[in-house]
Amino acid sequence: MTVASPASRRRPRSLQEASLLEAPELLLRKVRGLSSNRTLTWLACVPIALMGLGLFNLAAHAAELPELNAGFLANNMFLFVCAVLVIFMNAGFAMVEAGMCRQKNAVNILAKNLIVFALAVTAYWFIGYKIMYNADWVIPGWFKFGGLFFDPTVTPEMVTDGSLVPSIDFLFQAAFAGTAATIVSGLVAERIKFGEFVIFSLVLVGILYPISGSWQWNFPDDAGLGGGWLSTLGFIDFAGSTVVHSFGAWAGLVGAMLLGPRIGKFVDGKTQAMPGHNLAIATLGCLILWIGWYGFNPGSWLAMGPEVPYIAVTTTLGAAGGGIAATLLSQFTGGKPDLTMTINGILAGLVGVTAGCDGFSMPAAWVVGFISGILVVFSVAWIDGLKIDDPVGAFSVHGTCGIWATLAVGLFNVDKGLFTGHGFSQLGIQIVGVLAYAIFAVVSSFIVWSIIGAIFGGIRVSEKEEVEGLDIGEHGMEAYPDFASAK
Repeated sequence: MTVASPASRRRPRSLQEASLLEAPELLLRKVRGLSSNRTLTWLACVPIALMGLGLFNLAAHAAELPELNAGFLANNMFLFVCAVLVIFMNAGFAMVEAGMCRQKNAVNILAKNLIVFALAVTAYWFIGYKIMYNADWVIPGWFKFGGLFFDPTVTPEMVTDGSLVPSIDFLFQAAFAGTAATIVSGLVAERIKFGEFVIFSLVLVGILYPISGSWQWNFPDDAGLGGGWLSTLGFIDFAGSTVVHSFGAWAGLVGAMLLGPRIGKFVDGKTQAMPGHNLAIATLGCLILWIGWYGFNPGSWLAMGPEVPYIAVTTTLGAAGGGIAATLLSQFTGGKPDLTMTINGILAGLVGVTAGCDGFSMPAAWVVGFISGILVVFSVAWIDGLKIDDPVGAFSVHGTCGIWATLAVGLFNVDKGLFTGHGFSQLGIQIVGVLAYAIFAVVSSFIVWSIIGAIFGGIRVSEKEEVEGLDIGEHGMEAYPDFASAK
């Protein structure tokens, strides 16, 4: 019996001639243009668009709403995409931290960064969002509370005005809250107990961060009433250099000081290098964070407007300036360009421009980023000199440069900066804000860390677990089981 080869078989010309397996392919080919890769790419966007429209219609609970207008859809879809970008930054934080730490602790670092967002969303949904935004002032300007959860109802006014639906606003703000807790992870890496870190993250995101965040991001009404005390004062922190980054850095610094340095970090008063195990992953993480920042900063405009692309450009220039400065300075001080400093320089530039990216000129954004890159190199050495062990330079990136970013608004802001001819007033207000967040973060986090340590017998793993690696001691597994561990 002769069997025809697949190439010699006649293709069916009509659906009537096709078998059950051949019919779907033939039907798709009958649709003109589906053989084009570009067409297929555009068609792949259809389910995404339909999903977006479905989310908004579902959120309306089939209420009697006016027709969804273009402004309403554009603003909400824009912020949804930005929220996803900020959430994706968790992957970048995980990769930077894991890559810059030792192989024996990789699983622990990845687990912390993964669970912290799940914890952040839960705590922020349960109570944090209500404290920060969606409640009445108990102490005007200082503390809000009004129950748990939030009301996701979409009103006709939201549609008519093109406002954000509560669910989209919550998702975006929850992503920011998770970022604050992730910064803490970097400072306490390689020696903290997993469970104790989880508890601290819950308290930070559910209570501490929302309280301080409400001071700035509850804006006064037209009569100047109802805002947080810093917002009413005139403090400016557009996307959170202090509200998010410095706050998380101060909380983590307290934890790092209470934990003490890793075994072998400081010997006979000298700092010992503990190189990261995978700089390729750390570099990829840096690029992911850079991309995610286009959700962080432009998304903070909270609407799709002509200001958004400008903010994206100033964000890019800040990152570029920071990366260039840190690379050059590491070349001058160490004789060769240091990749870890390039990574931290880019991140420092991003943090540095975040507070004022909507109000900086483009040259000012680059200069602010460049100075951030210089500061981060000196800050890493300064923190080591204080015998504080910061494994990935998290305080230098988010704390030092977060402070600089906030002060830079008082210097370079087009409408209120000292260097743009508007006096010292705004700079003074910025200093007050920096000090307020630093004091609150240090005091509150010290209390929380101390209580957790007292209840659970300390927050640091045993010496044996630290030497063996937290992957085995805390999780009973290794990140690279097929390779010999590099202790």
